[in-house]
Amino acid sequence: MSVPFVADAFAAAQPADAAPGKPEHTPASRVTTSKPEQAAASTAAEPAAKTLSNHVTVLRVVGAINPATADFITEGLDQAREQGAGLVVIELDTPGGLDTSMRSIVRGILASPVPVVGFVSPGGARAASAGAFILYACHVAAMTPASNLGAASPVSIGMSGGEGASDNKGADKKSEGDTMTRKVTNDAAAYIRSLAQLRGRNVDFAEKAVVEAISMSSAEALKDGVIDLVANNVPDLLSKLDGRRIKMDDGTVVKLDTTNPVIEHIEPDWRTQFLTLIANPQVAVMLMMVGIYGLFFELLSPGATLPGVAGLISLLLGMYAFQLMPVSWAGVGLMAAGTTMMIAEVFLPSFGALGIGGIIAFVLGGLMLTNTGIQAYDLSLPFVVGVAVSSAALIFIAGGFALRSRRRAVVTGKEQMVGSEGVVTFLSNGTQYADIRGESWQVHGDRPFAVGERVRVKAINGLVLQVVSVDSTAIRATQ
Repeated sequence: MSVPFVADAFAAAQPADAAPGKPEHTPASRVTTSKPEQAAASTAAEPAAKTLSNHVTVLRVVGAINPATADFITEGLDQAREQGAGLVVIELDTPGGLDTSMRSIVRGILASPVPVVGFVSPGGARAASAGAFILYACHVAAMTPASNLGAASPVSIGMSGGEGASDNKGADKKSEGDTMTRKVTNDAAAYIRSLAQLRGRNVDFAEKAVVEAISMSSAEALKDGVIDLVANNVPDLLSKLDGRRIKMDDGTVVKLDTTNPVIEHIEPDWRTQFLTLIANPQVAVMLMMVGIYGLFFELLSPGATLPGVAGLISLLLGMYAFQLMPVSWAGVGLMAAGTTMMIAEVFLPSFGALGIGGIIAFVLGGLMLTNTGIQAYDLSLPFVVGVAVSSAALIFIAGGFALRSRRRAVVTGKEQMVGSEGVVTFLSNGTQYADIRGESWQVHGDRPFAVGERVRVKAINGLVLQVVSVDSTAIRATQ
């Protein structure tokens, strides 16, 4: 079992079966001893503590908790361990995030051989939802003034029960959704309750934060035993942590040395920043749309290469981004189907049915895509409608131009010779030559031509042009 810390010798003298982090109170019937004897007994009962180095690693987490955040924190914990750090401080300012990513972070904290301090910072920051679980998992929990934590109720995609179900089938679906919601909520409540018991913190608030979605300010959290201390900033936090004793999960007791700390701030690398960027539903939707556009233009202009390559890369990145987030794949399918129908409207005479249906499918898919209650993971209606309308306009305009260009006469290559006119220039031993488009071509027709007679190309047979006369005067003269 791991306890947050033991503040003084009196608190450290508690028996093994006492509540973690709570001093044992002396019963009234116990025989009192003199102060020197008490001090000697306390010193003898206090376990030997290993003083850690003054190297402090600070990890800053701002924004939603996602797989990139989980990788950043777990890698930071590993780096702190390899460098022999004595303490890791995780600065938190998050509205919440993905359950899987949160649990990965919690597992990393629980397995860390280096003490971890969760610090909700700066002022005005919050540790909501997944952030509350992470704070509870840390060996020491701290907050700045004017910060808050809580509201840790889980929200699952596609599990909300519908309202107004009048038939048995609708009632069954609602009951099934309610049951699933209760299962997820009870699982999360048990999880945070176990973390609170492990760290000796307020269990009642932890459970209510999940079941009732309540929140608490830093002052209230300190008063009710939800956190261990309040500090203004990282230097103030380290000064208050100096000399604290922490019992690690392996049973060893360590003592923090933060008198003259060597602070190392670890920033997210390019990979973490990139994954954080694309792990956003708006970015993922735009990547998917760019991918579909690119493939669409490649089909319209085969051989252009660049639209197809860019489209394929963007589409794969969009699919990867979707699997990083709690999305409804039915919503993804509706958005893709809507875009396909809008493209088909350009080529098929559906009198607008495909185009309108595509826009409706795209909007419905966007609204179904996410429903987490976290602003960073939900699409707004104006965004979805705006993307749908602009996509339809772009496809119709670009598709119209492409179709008009395909219907134009060919103006380059040998195909453009068909229909061209020229003048017969000379005859030689039955072979006829004509000047067509500034070049001398051997021509052949259904009769001999006269020099100066105008002819039109009907077909191409190798290097010989099949022509017909367009000069009525020459035709009458030959007759």
